[in-house]
Amino acid sequence: MVNKINCVPLDDIGTEFDDKGNVKTTAGEFLKSELCIQHGILPRDLRTIDTHHVNPKSAILVRSEAILVNLAHIRALIKSDLVVIFDTFGSTNSYNQSIFIYDLQERLRSGNRDSLPYEFRALEAIFISVVSSLQSEVNVLENMVTKLLSDLEDSIQQEKLKDMLQYTKKLSEFYQGVVSTRDAINEVLDQDEDLAAMYLTAKKAGSPRDPSDHEEIELLLEAYLKQTEEVENKAATLISHMKSTEEIVQIMLDTNRNSLLLFELKLTVATMSVGTGALIASMFGMNLRNYMENDPFAFGIVSAATLCTVGLTLAGALRKVKVLSKPYC
Repeated sequence: MVNKINCVPLDDIGTEFDDKGNVKTTAGEFLKSELCIQHGILPRDLRTIDTHHVNPKSAILVRSEAILVNLAHIRALIKSDLVVIFDTFGSTNSYNQSIFIYDLQERLRSGNRDSLPYEFRALEAIFISVVSSLQSEVNVLENMVTKLLSDLEDSIQQEKLKDMLQYTKKLSEFYQGVVSTRDAINEVLDQDEDLAAMYLTAKKAGSPRDPSDHEEIELLLEAYLKQTEEVENKAATLISHMKSTEEIVQIMLDTNRNSLLLFELKLTVATMSVGTGALIASMFGMNLRNYMENDPFAFGIVSAATLCTVGLTLAGALRKVKVLSKPYC
């Protein structure tokens, strides 16, 4: 009897499908030790599909008796006559999971009508679900980003800048996920031995494939690799547009900040010029005799001289500010 204290469940929820596409187990508990023994895999292989790991890297592992898949919202173990889907009903993307389960069953049941081996039909259902999910997500992000960029053309507001920051993070995370999926497919395509080893049905029947004979699975993988790259390019374009807009917004904000600084500098210059006149006025305000009190023209002369001094000081200072700020305007 297996000691469940020492064998941590891979996941509390999982579904098994037999060779006819019928459900064998629903919401079953799978233990690591049992999976390793039953399907001829190593404990370290289970890290690929271990749902207890936070954001595990996308991967497609090919083993002698099974194929382990972790792509987007799907974690699965595929054999020549069995498919195990982990975290089926516990996924955060339950809508896509439901559609995927229905499509998977239909494809597994089409053995008599479809020339593809059992494991390839399961893989195709997984790729269709993954690519469809990525395409739907990038379309949603595109609509959100397009609307945001259009709004920013009209006016720059704090709330819109916060939305831009959030969308940038979402796009970056999504892009990394797409790249991870693309790399997982590419990694398998680069290994002829893995491609040949994916013919599980042929191996079980005693007719393993030659390492150079894998055209069928290669075409299947390349078809969905192309679609994944299209999503990647679309996401990269959105990121490029976001970065361009961020740079433009930054330039506009810098220009506004420079304008405020220039206004503040001009205000300071004006204050300094007025202070020059105040200095003259304060000198005449001292309680000292200057023998100009009785002159009928003294007030006009002093006032005119003071205004001229303030005007000349202000004009000279503003001219200097204009010369210094010209390269930055």
